[in-house]
Amino acid sequence: MICATISAAALSLSLAAAANAQTTTRPAPAQPAPTTTPTTPTTSTGTTPVGTTPVGTTPVGTVPNGAGADATAKAPVMVGGAPMLPTATIVANASKASNLSTLVKAVQAADLGATLSGPGPFTVFAPTNEAFQRLAPGTLDQLMKPEQKASLTKLLTYHVVAGKFDAEALKKQVEAGGGTATLTTVEGQPLKATLENGALVLTDVGGGKSYVTQYDVEQSNGIVHVVNGVLAPKLG
Repeated sequence: MICATISAAALSLSLAAAANAQTTTRPAPAQPAPTTTPTTPTTSTGTTPVGTTPVGTTPVGTVPNGAGADATAKAPVMVGGAPMLPTATIVANASKASNLSTLVKAVQAADLGATLSGPGPFTVFAPTNEAFQRLAPGTLDQLMKPEQKASLTKLLTYHVVAGKFDAEALKKQVEAGGGTATLTTVEGQPLKATLENGALVLTDVGGGKSYVTQYDVEQSNGIVHVVNGVLAPKLG
């Protein structure tokens, strides 16, 4: 049910405007991605896509300083300063990441915690706190109200794809599609995946773009890719 003070159309416009605003600056040219299986880089979010991470690269900081090659393979991936355990669920891991606290609160408000803690597997494109902060003023507050639960659920499930797709699998889909892969979300509306300067880019139905800043965060029930923007489905 849509609250009387803000319509589904108004929410869609707010979300689309924010998504378009965050993509005015393109990522700096990236070095070609290695041919080896991609490993997970650390988060590098900001108000623009500058600094997004090419598929297949691993910035310094993925593992503790001084760790060797063996430790690189075994050390847990860090997101928001917390270790992401591959034996824990998507919700359990996200709850520990300081940069995903807004997403976790939204998941709780939409009563999606049990679903995203289920067997899955799921591929989740997880917006950071900064991504949510760039929504139009008041949009997130409205979405978090009980009467907006249906709209919030649509927004969150638009960031989820059934199945487990790591960066290499997504890259192969893009290449097989001639430069574009169409992902069917749990919400039902499609996302477009492309590569830009080596980085994976997601484009929503309104044309708003979000860039993956951290790849392949393994979960017991799927995989998470951290993104720097909120993707907007059509809510009306």
